[in-house]
Amino acid sequence: MGPKLTVWYNTKCPVCNAGIDWQQSRLVRAAQAGAIAFRDINLEPNALSPFGAGVEDVRRRLHAVDADGRLYVGADCAIAIWLRTPGDAWLGHLLSLPVIRQIARFGYDRFADLLYAWNRWKGHW
Repeated sequence: MGPKLTVWYNTKCPVCNAGIDWQQSRLVRAAQAGAIAFRDINLEPNALSPFGAGVEDVRRRLHAVDADGRLYVGADCAIAIWLRTPGDAWLGHLLSLPVIRQIARFGYDRFADLLYAWNRWKGHW
């Protein structure tokens, strides 16, 4: 298992919250081993300020920091999660391939933009 990964997400977004809840249930062993932790950015809005990121950034895209202090954003964050999820590491490796990573980033960013706009429209803040 890789180094500990702390994932920051927006619990006020129903889609994000459901996705993280689903992922957490798949990561029980990894969480118990301390390999991954999920945190609500709304409870700790300054947690990512050393990286120049705030609540609005996390509302737009998932963010994570590993034990070595590396920041992962968007699709790169999702890949880092999958690499640590038993049974899903293959997906993380596949999406890590250079050309596929670029496609994953593009797709993630478009979806994230739509989800962010929907959350603002629905008042999920």
